[in-house]
Amino acid sequence: MIQIHNHYINALKTSVIASEEIMRIYHTSFQKELKSDGSPVTEADKLASSIIVNELKSTGFPIISEEESKAAYEVRKDWETVWIVDPLDGTKEFIKQNGEFAVNIALVQEGKPIFGLIASPVHQQILFGGIAIGCFITSFDDIDNSDKWKQLSAQALNSPVVMTSSRTHYSGKFTELIDEIKQKREIAFTSKGSALKFFDLAKGTADVYPRFAPTMEWDIAAGQAILEALGGTVVDSESGKPLSYNKESLYNPHFIAKTKAYIHYYG
Repeated sequence: MIQIHNHYINALKTSVIASEEIMRIYHTSFQKELKSDGSPVTEADKLASSIIVNELKSTGFPIISEEESKAAYEVRKDWETVWIVDPLDGTKEFIKQNGEFAVNIALVQEGKPIFGLIASPVHQQILFGGIAIGCFITSFDDIDNSDKWKQLSAQALNSPVVMTSSRTHYSGKFTELIDEIKQKREIAFTSKGSALKFFDLAKGTADVYPRFAPTMEWDIAAGQAILEALGGTVVDSESGKPLSYNKESLYNPHFIAKTKAYIHYYG
């Protein structure tokens, strides 16, 4: 029997409930609209956020959720521990109905993600972990049976090296990184929407995920906690330092997510 904190169990179960509601809406002619920043939002985003926020309130920790109003930094800066939530990561993919969307929940302590989960509503799987507990993958049906959770471990570097990236965001800065990789090994490419890319990184079917386009803290915090549990990291592409969270600006810098094997080979 694997023992993890009740807060994490609560988050796992809540992600399943939210995922079930997301899938219920997914199969309807759901409503969608544009937010003030021009990004899309659907009734599934709003309902999932309400479910997750209401459940996580019981932990006593404050919450930063994409679809909820954000506290001012003057208030947030004193939060030692905070949940960071993307109730439906990949709204554009949800609208396209290609299945590549996820539920992201992370617990951050003093700016560092200590636990993260990424749930795939379509595949009914949850990837979760943190440095203190390791990394696991399980089905929604087995969420209450830790004996059936599969523990993941760091995998060898692929040959050719596999770079995963977003379906909808590209940048010329990829070229420099690709050239760097090619100096030592051939490279192959795969694309996937949302934080589901971290499933591939965690399982060892991808080695590196660069992002040279805007993202928010709730897009990446869970993935970073999971990757760090496997000896990997998510670093600022300029400074090389791991990303931090609950910053004054909730935007992430451009980053590169790397597996343990990639770090060992390329740094």
